[in-house]
Amino acid sequence: MTRSTLYDDYAGPRLSPDVQMARLKRVMEAELTPIQREVMTAFYFEHKSMAQISRERGVHRSTICRTLQRGERRCRRCLKY
Repeated sequence: MTRSTLYDDYAGPRLSPDVQMARLKRVMEAELTPIQREVMTAFYFEHKSMAQISRERGVHRSTICRTLQRGERRCRRCLKY
């Protein structure tokens, strides 16, 4: 999985990175489950690998992958508006 920003597919007006990050953090706080928020924070902001996160949480790597995908999908859907 390549690491990208969650707002790569954003089609609206180009906003500064600071504004985009503030919007993303608001969406993550309001729309994601606590587990999705923790996994996405660890992966994108703390730059941990899925294997590291899975070892820390004591779950299989595929669980982390699914949790990350669901959180990303939710954020992208919310950031389109």
